[in-house]
Amino acid sequence: MRPYQVILVSLPFALFAASSQAQNAVPSGTMPAFQSDAELLRYVRALAQENVRLREEAAAAAKAAEAACAAAALPTTVLGGPSSVRAAVLGGTVRDPSGAAISGARVTLGAIALGVTSGADGRFRIVVPAESLAAPRTVSISARQVGRRLRSATVVLHRGDSVDVAMTLCTEQSIRRRGAMSLNYSDGPSPAPAPAKEPSITNNQHAGVDEGDIVKLHGDHLVMLRRGRLFTVAIGGNALRPIAAVDAFGPGVDPNGTWYDELLVSDDKVVVIGYSYARGGTEVGVFGIDRGGSLRHLATYQLRSNDYYSARNYASRLIGSKLVFYTPLYLPAGIEDPLAQLPAMRSWRAGAGEAPFHRIVAARRIYRPARELDASGALAMHTVTVCDLAALELECQATVVLGPPGRVFYVSGSAVYVWTSEWARPGRSETASAMLVRMPLDGSSPSALSVAGSPVDQFSFLESNDGQLNVLVRAAANGDAMFAVEHSAGSAALLRVPITSFGDGGRSAPWWLYRTLPTPEGDSFQNRFVGDHLLYGTGNGWGRPRSAVSTLYVLPWKGGDVTRIGLPYGVDRIEVMGSSAVVIGTDGRDLHFSGIRLGPTPEIVQRYTMAGASQGELRSHGFFYRSDDASTGVLGLPVRGPGRPGYSHLIDGSASILFLRNDGEGFRELGTLEAHARDVSDDACKASCIDWYGNARPIFVRGRVFALMGYEMVEGRVAGDRIDELRRVSYLLPGMTAVRH
Repeated sequence: MRPYQVILVSLPFALFAASSQAQNAVPSGTMPAFQSDAELLRYVRALAQENVRLREEAAAAAKAAEAACAAAALPTTVLGGPSSVRAAVLGGTVRDPSGAAISGARVTLGAIALGVTSGADGRFRIVVPAESLAAPRTVSISARQVGRRLRSATVVLHRGDSVDVAMTLCTEQSIRRRGAMSLNYSDGPSPAPAPAKEPSITNNQHAGVDEGDIVKLHGDHLVMLRRGRLFTVAIGGNALRPIAAVDAFGPGVDPNGTWYDELLVSDDKVVVIGYSYARGGTEVGVFGIDRGGSLRHLATYQLRSNDYYSARNYASRLIGSKLVFYTPLYLPAGIEDPLAQLPAMRSWRAGAGEAPFHRIVAARRIYRPARELDASGALAMHTVTVCDLAALELECQATVVLGPPGRVFYVSGSAVYVWTSEWARPGRSETASAMLVRMPLDGSSPSALSVAGSPVDQFSFLESNDGQLNVLVRAAANGDAMFAVEHSAGSAALLRVPITSFGDGGRSAPWWLYRTLPTPEGDSFQNRFVGDHLLYGTGNGWGRPRSAVSTLYVLPWKGGDVTRIGLPYGVDRIEVMGSSAVVIGTDGRDLHFSGIRLGPTPEIVQRYTMAGASQGELRSHGFFYRSDDASTGVLGLPVRGPGRPGYSHLIDGSASILFLRNDGEGFRELGTLEAHARDVSDDACKASCIDWYGNARPIFVRGRVFALMGYEMVEGRVAGDRIDELRRVSYLLPGMTAVRH
């Protein structure tokens, strides 16, 4: 096995030595705060001046590299003649300007919607079926990888052709708006008394920490958020009846360019979290809900922020009556007035319009690490905002930590953790400026550690009951902004660090706290802490499912051997199933479920294959498991037909939902509840007209089973080993459908 210094994070030995000398040091408290606006200004401007100097020094080298990349050859060689019956084969290599192979690049044929990933040697091979080439066809082949510039070429294909293409990818730092994502990838009533607390209907990572989603429960009503509107459906007294529908934005608010994504319910308030590209900030809409399920808009607030969107994560959390969410604010190099970019808030009310922004963070709540930040990279204000939903007027306070812009965040019951790292850029070290910040939810000052590598998503974290923070990291990851989460690479390690070791950010986590782990092959890394074990592997992600075999890695996170379990499909989803885990994925044709018993020797104890199927939703909330006891229960998961790409929910309407019974030793199919309505083009949508957060959920509440599928709510009845449709309603009320002329 390779030594820790190399396989883990490529840290220099001198840094290990420094960490070793500090092993017995007492943590140096918390991160230093700025004492005044003037001190903050001096600090940011000094970083900006140094940034300009470093950029000027690098400009000549960058220009030369750009010229070399632009001049890189893109030869196309036809190796075989056409045939009227045979498929065409398009192969080649993906390399950087120096000629080094690039692995993990996604190579796609746009019009034909085929795609593969380049191997360790940079090579790829795409087989184009003969039926797709009834006549000679001009196709665009594109290669892309996070952190590198898209490269495209045009190829004329005939049946039977064998074509070789060399693709050269240049590095580029970029963060894309979700609206620019290519789909061929591989974004009144009277107040009601607080309802009694019930088990969550959301697949939350932590008990007691609710996460924003598209459906929540309030008393006797289900509340849905879809395509820019809020809806309620009554389920009390064995009912299933649509009640109300309102816009998810305030009266008179222009929703153009705004995505209303996440829904939370606190007592008699419904909160909608969205992001407005038009206004440049996070929107918080507050609605009142009464015991009859009626809704009315109370207020809308805008928080100054950059986009929080992640292809996997949810930005908002609810702990008690406290709304907690993370947002980044980037500070461009050379900004004239950094104070004008600080977290701020304003309100909007009918008849009064928008109020002016007011700051929600003082200089003394803005922190920096004790060590110097890397002036050559970008700078971000990592902002955690806490709002009191119990107050008559929404009151929010922010805490800010300055750091590099890449981020993955995680919320436990006691703190928000933000892992910051540099975005990929030419010459960037894989370990440059990584910092792990802990922001306590009790309002006390943040603390931090210098760290290496980066986690992939929120499921890479576990704050355990033994006072440790456990984080699975990879050497080459870029955080979870936009779709960066879908591409990570490099060696893997488990960092297990005492929470008491966090300090002012000047210390590094010593190398011996990183445990080297086997490095998985493939893209779309998935990981999950389940009980006392950590599971990880790679699968398909947002692209089109591929035929594949994979390895599931299982290990006790407190220490113990790694178990490797071979699977005849990709690891696309890892979920908690009572005291066990279920691993779900496709082989490109069928959808597979494996129940994993966790213990001294983890093993597969049950399997189920749904022929001709693929996942209908990728986000964690698309899955739900109802535990009947320690070893049995029922799971629900949206499914689609075979070979459907992960992005299908964005364009293909709702999926159906499969229900499986887990009896501890075997899966038994109960059946599916099917979606009937698919076309939503006539729903008069005004905003959020793409379901970035999905549109299908299994729901278990008070012994009843529901399937949310688009605008349909379907109730099923489980009898023995079968689920049958009991009834269904559309909650898209009359008058909300566009009239066609």
